[in-house]
Amino acid sequence: MSQVVWNSHSKDSFDRNWNDFLLNFGLVDNKWLSDLYEDRSLIQFVKQYDNCLGSREQAKRESDATDFYTVIPCATKSSIEAQFQDVYTHQKFREVQAQFRGKANCITRLTNSALGYSVYEVGEQVSSSIFNKFVVTYDSVAAEIKCQCLLFESRGILCRHALSVLSFEQVSQVSLRYILERWSKKVKRRHTHIKNSHDEPLLEQRSKSFDELVFRSQNICEFASESEELTVILHRAYDTVMIEMEELKAKRKGTSSLSHEDANLESVNELQSPPRIRTRGRPKNRLGSKKY
Repeated sequence: MSQVVWNSHSKDSFDRNWNDFLLNFGLVDNKWLSDLYEDRSLIQFVKQYDNCLGSREQAKRESDATDFYTVIPCATKSSIEAQFQDVYTHQKFREVQAQFRGKANCITRLTNSALGYSVYEVGEQVSSSIFNKFVVTYDSVAAEIKCQCLLFESRGILCRHALSVLSFEQVSQVSLRYILERWSKKVKRRHTHIKNSHDEPLLEQRSKSFDELVFRSQNICEFASESEELTVILHRAYDTVMIEMEELKAKRKGTSSLSHEDANLESVNELQSPPRIRTRGRPKNRLGSKKY
């Protein structure tokens, strides 16, 4: 089924491969598969298929991301493979390695080239007498490569056909747009929220806000990493936002008082101006009477 979904590159080939799949495994009368096929467009079908596997794959990625201090040896001498080895989690790097191994079955032929833009035909041997052909385009100026099989667009990893062309072009490093941050083994949460019976509602909301910020930041970072110009813009925006947030935090801290229910030892020690503290006749230092 996986072969049918990912290796069917036209409507006719999908229909043909789908029918062969049903016949070979005796699934012609399977209602779930029949309904899935009736509701299909190829894109919708792929999304539904991915949903079936999503939770399992996610669990594997999360467990492998914790294995930070071990290294999976490269399968080839390619410097591009070493580039992925240094960044990706074990689970994702294994997927990348499979494409590097598959590159050995590919034969690359240049069909057209002009002004740094080249068109290749990559023949992949799938059996002793059968070759599948794929069109791969490479823009050396923009450092951009695209393959007809759309593996990168669907699964986020460069296919063996694209890698074969990059090898033919003697490219030693791929653009950062092809290294997705979501699979980096260096991605870690900067903090955790320890809940207790007194502040659980507050921390629950803070955790939710944190998750939303991480999600949006990841999308922005992936977009910005496509070029150095976009990266500079994002860094500048981050610097501006940090200054604005620090100023607001300092302003709020400067106007806080001991009567606030969230006052703690640190905030009390930082309050140095008596007019800002409404003591209402109580002693200036209440630390001796404060209960924890």
